[in-house]
Amino acid sequence: MSKTEQVEKLTNYMANFVSYIGKVLPDDIIAKLDELAEKEDSPLSKTIYQTMKLNQKLAKDLNRPSCQDTGVLQFWVKCGTKFPLIGELEALLKDAVVKATFEAPLRHNSVETFDEYNT
Repeated sequence: MSKTEQVEKLTNYMANFVSYIGKVLPDDIIAKLDELAEKEDSPLSKTIYQTMKLNQKLAKDLNRPSCQDTGVLQFWVKCGTKFPLIGELEALLKDAVVKATFEAPLRHNSVETFDEYNT
């Protein structure tokens, strides 16, 4: 496989990963939310937990971010000095985030209110 093909493949993997984590919470977080919901006795609090659970389901089903603020992506990369794409990683990760923003879609970080232009 050529270096260009390797870069494209890793970019696609990372774009898919970024897309997924914007929509699906980790299993341990879901388990903790379920545990806390079970302990709750306030009707309002129970409703909030039910709403959170529904939001997570809809995010996955509708292919939309699970939160209005999906945060700022940061990558901590550990790789050996002989990793063949070490020189391409920064650009590759930026490209993956751009790709995920359009395909996922990720919510824009800042959008003009009326014309919905991503600033």
